[in-house]
Amino acid sequence: MTKSLYTFILLSFFLGTLHAQELTFEEYNPESTLVVPEHPITRAKFPVIDVHSHHNMAETDLSVVVRAMDTLNLAVLVNLSGGSGEKLKAGMANIQKNYPNRFLQFANVDFSGVGETGWGTRAAAQLKEDYANGAVGLKIFKSLGLRYTDTDGNRVAVDDARLDPVWEMCAVLGIPVLIHAADPKSFWDPMDSNNERWLELKTRPRRKRSATDPAPWEQIIAEQHNLFRKHPKTIFINAHMGWYANNLDRLSELMEEFPNMYVGIGAIIAELGRQPRRAKAFFIAYQDRILFGKDSWQPSEFPTYFRVLETADEYFPYHKKYHAFWAMYGLDLPDAVLKKVYYQNALKIVPNLDPTLFPKP
Repeated sequence: MTKSLYTFILLSFFLGTLHAQELTFEEYNPESTLVVPEHPITRAKFPVIDVHSHHNMAETDLSVVVRAMDTLNLAVLVNLSGGSGEKLKAGMANIQKNYPNRFLQFANVDFSGVGETGWGTRAAAQLKEDYANGAVGLKIFKSLGLRYTDTDGNRVAVDDARLDPVWEMCAVLGIPVLIHAADPKSFWDPMDSNNERWLELKTRPRRKRSATDPAPWEQIIAEQHNLFRKHPKTIFINAHMGWYANNLDRLSELMEEFPNMYVGIGAIIAELGRQPRRAKAFFIAYQDRILFGKDSWQPSEFPTYFRVLETADEYFPYHKKYHAFWAMYGLDLPDAVLKKVYYQNALKIVPNLDPTLFPKP
């Protein structure tokens, strides 16, 4: 062996060892040595209504989606990105032609004209027309409260009185409002070593917020709660458990205060999976007002939800490190509660669901 080759090998070993000692947080991803019983779930125990999904229904090959749904035991998928007017009708045409009982759509509102005379009346009338064209609910994106401005350039608050005709129309039509307000509070907190969402904010810096971008988290969330309070006859589905899945005591107080508020579990299963005993108690206490929803359409991620809800497994991996660097634990929910979360609660509040797709009570 030549001296230069020996030097190269030694240097390579030294640098490799040095790199191993200086792993970044992103690189550190150890395999658990824990040996415990494992019960992976690939198919839900009971048929599921996913009330929180996003698709371009007019352009989607629904047969591909249905094949994945059948594998997972998803009976119905609710598309929250239905749009309005011609977009909604185009999506409904694809559904009616191919799988009329497997997909539903929620409409969306165009908030660009808030401040114009008669905007609320026109928006409510358009929603009524969308309902006649097949929409079974209204989805409100987080842009309300974060990005939408009125004709004067001011932020439109979630509880802005100029929007009241829309919520009132939902009550008249008997359709639910699935609303996403703000984002996790950690997005507003300092981006330092104490922030649980540091990795997410590092990899997705546009998610970082502040008290002036556009307003304090507490203010936006308070606006949402005031909306529920102002419109007790309207049914609201609070997406992502209203960002209180990490504080179920507080969420319990809100459930008591707002009987018209349901909650969806989309994108927060990691919060439930790290507190299985407290979460199970919450699900049992409010079993009549919790809905299954996944949010992003990634079929490979549904089994994590099923395993958390159905099994008593311990310390199993989550599917996105940037969301949660901790392991999951199963809630081992009773069958009666699972059925309500998976489909029975949605059957109560979402119109036009086909009851023949589900077991008889």
